[in-house]
Amino acid sequence: MANQDELISQLRIQRDEQPQSPQARLWIMAAVALLAAIVVIYTFFHEPDPVEVKIEMASVAVADSSEARVLDATGYVVARRMATVSSKVTGKVAEIFIEEGMFVEKDQVVARLDDVNTKKSLELYRAQWQASKTMVAETQARLTEAKLTLDRNTELARQQLVSAAALDRARADFESLTAQLASRRAEVNVSEKRLALEQQYLDDMQLRAPFAGVVISKDSQPGEMISPMSAGGGFTRTGICTLVDMASLEIEVDVNESYIQRVRVDQFVQAILEAYPDWKIPAKVIAIIPAADRQKATVKVRIGFQVTDPRILPEMGVKVAFMNAEPQVETESKKTLGIRVPTTAVRSDGEDKYVFVVKEKFAEIRKVTLSASYGSDVYISSGIKAGEDFVVDIPDELQDGMRVTY
Repeated sequence: MANQDELISQLRIQRDEQPQSPQARLWIMAAVALLAAIVVIYTFFHEPDPVEVKIEMASVAVADSSEARVLDATGYVVARRMATVSSKVTGKVAEIFIEEGMFVEKDQVVARLDDVNTKKSLELYRAQWQASKTMVAETQARLTEAKLTLDRNTELARQQLVSAAALDRARADFESLTAQLASRRAEVNVSEKRLALEQQYLDDMQLRAPFAGVVISKDSQPGEMISPMSAGGGFTRTGICTLVDMASLEIEVDVNESYIQRVRVDQFVQAILEAYPDWKIPAKVIAIIPAADRQKATVKVRIGFQVTDPRILPEMGVKVAFMNAEPQVETESKKTLGIRVPTTAVRSDGEDKYVFVVKEKFAEIRKVTLSASYGSDVYISSGIKAGEDFVVDIPDELQDGMRVTY
């Protein structure tokens, strides 16, 4: 038993704790203090990355007595006549005669399909038509002979020189050839129509412009297959090019149904393209579409340009101002509407409205009061002054006091 206790005692690990020196403890405390100081300095003095924003200078909107705005809206330039030039038949593109930006006249050939097979078929139907005409001539000659035989046998039968059976046989031959001639002529008529149809197929190999316009896209290349319907798993084109009649350009805007009563047909409109903000284009309301969009609560309005200009292009963004239909008296002074800003520049918090003003590259939140709301813009009566820079589109992460870049 004593030997066992002795063996167990020999297997035990000796854990003699060596006391730490005061100098080591001092170094550990200094390192911890330095790390804490770094964390504090980083937390309180590190500036977050600036938020990128778009700013504009605030300006006072004034209503002119001679042409007061009653409503503002935004929309796009659209073409009333725009078509994808395609083919009535499926075929391989042989040649293309247009490029983007080219002006083409009505019925001008824009492309040609491979017409080798169609020409061979046309030659075959033309040969059949000629054969049908030859058969008509042959039947006509035989009918002439049968008519002479019938007349001769009729005279001989009157003189009782031939039998009644011979006369009946001559009459039957004449009537049979008469029916054959009518059939042959019908076959000629069918051959002519078949030939005309095949000629139309050949003409369809020439793809023509349906109206005069400008080519805005080229959708096929020589060697590709084209068809009036989608086929071949996406490897078959459905059009040669897209054509736009630039004379049919107009503006389409969606007006909030709450303000549609301010719009009327033939109302004067001032349009400004986003690409040319200093160019005011005269326009007029063409029509108010008699249907509302329940999803957006808007009514579509068509507006026609009163001038034509090559700078006006389809799908351009445009801002429109519907002008007051009633003329104002000359003695009425100009009325200040307030600071005009887009709705994207206003942040809502319950009933309160805020904008962010930028000063020395820092964002400052301002509580503002709205006086009116027209289309995609609002008018601010207080809270911001003319000449101050404000954030046009407020990012979600922007907060008061943040540094911004623009």
